Amino acid sequence: MSFTKENIIKLVQDNNIKFIRMQFTDVFGQLKNVTITASQLEKALNNQLMFDGSSIEGFVRINESDQYLHPDLDTFTIFPWQSENEKVARLICDIIQPDGTPFSGAPRGVLRKTLSKAKEMGFSAFNIGPECEFFLFQVNEQGKPTTMTNDEAGYFDLGPLDRGEKVRRDICLALEKMRFEVEASHHEVAAGQHEIDFKYSDALDSADKIMTFKLAVKIMAQKAGLHATFMPKPLFGKSGSGMHINMSLFRNNQNVFYDANDVRGLSKEAYSFIAGILAHINGITAITNPLVNSYKRLVPGYEAPCYIAWSASNRSALVRIPAARGQSTRVELRSPDSACNPYLALAVCLAAGLDGIEKGLTPPKEITKDIFAMSEDEHKSHGIKNLPATLAEALSALEADKLLCDTLGSHIVNSYIAGKRKEWNEYCTRVSSWEVEKYLVNY
Repeated sequence: MSFTKENIIKLVQDNNIKFIRMQFTDVFGQLKNVTITASQLEKALNNQLMFDGSSIEGFVRINESDQYLHPDLDTFTIFPWQSENEKVARLICDIIQPDGTPFSGAPRGVLRKTLSKAKEMGFSAFNIGPECEFFLFQVNEQGKPTTMTNDEAGYFDLGPLDRGEKVRRDICLALEKMRFEVEASHHEVAAGQHEIDFKYSDALDSADKIMTFKLAVKIMAQKAGLHATFMPKPLFGKSGSGMHINMSLFRNNQNVFYDANDVRGLSKEAYSFIAGILAHINGITAITNPLVNSYKRLVPGYEAPCYIAWSASNRSALVRIPAARGQSTRVELRSPDSACNPYLALAVCLAAGLDGIEKGLTPPKEITKDIFAMSEDEHKSHGIKNLPATLAEALSALEADKLLCDTLGSHIVNSYIAGKRKEWNEYCTRVSSWEVEKYLVNY
């Protein structure tokens, strides 16, 4: 849906909207905003809204702090969870320097730049369909989140076992009011775990939608007296939450991944795209799995992939090709989690896939067996390697990957790695409850 400045001003007036949130995302995937009153809307729509970038982690130093928020008019929406007399709207913004150039540290700008590279190569669209999982937990008497789930249901269960059913329904209704096309909603494997899928769209819109989705889930859960979390592995011994990414490239409205004459229905470009993803996956993982906790999900036994392999059907593989063909042919990367910055995650995936196409790379042999059931010797004989086992290992792989570093730009690479190294060091030096329970009495 397209908007003009005049459309937006009229909608704000007609709906008696008092506040508009000018939203953007920082390097680490946290949603930020500057809230303006309706009286300042015209100024904001004329790209005259300045903010202090030095206050945002990973942006700029204090001596170069002035930056502008340029709203993307097509992202205008009214939040459906506010009451009639307290309506709030939002616009997602790009970050622009005072000299008019895009800010190199803005994640949305990185994705825009990578999509421009795809267009230069003749691709008209890079479509993304995310599958976002999350947990719903109870809160304590002080309103603080616990790790107690509000149900004992399992995969595809329904009420009364699934006591999160109503919250999911409320989330879906709120999303539809914000122009999402919700395709599926269901209980996931672990108690308290849920998934909501919405229709694919172009990468920039999908990244915007992922950020909006996470906000909507948290707010609607809070309204129900629960806490929603996209933490990848909140519970020991239970399945973690992922965000599978389904990707497809188009040229002249035709899916370039499809070839009716191939035994798997895949084109040369599809095979090369897969090969590019696999060639850069260790560095990609630092972006798609950004937390110390992410790597506690990527272990055998809980469906999440931890081995580098691909398959046209095998769900234990890192890269899978869902059964649909024709215009619906797509490559599914199963390792990412929703804690990632979607703009950066989609940018590095696209860059890696395009690199595979440019170089004419071919993927290794398809693995059709259950990789989790294979022995270590079988893994070696098939050339199957492990994903990075820790955040530190993934960060080192990212630093060593020139293509990914060039894609992200030195500003984001330096800020991101410095922040994540600090996070890793904090984790390594923190004394955990496990250590206290294991060692305090015995030693």
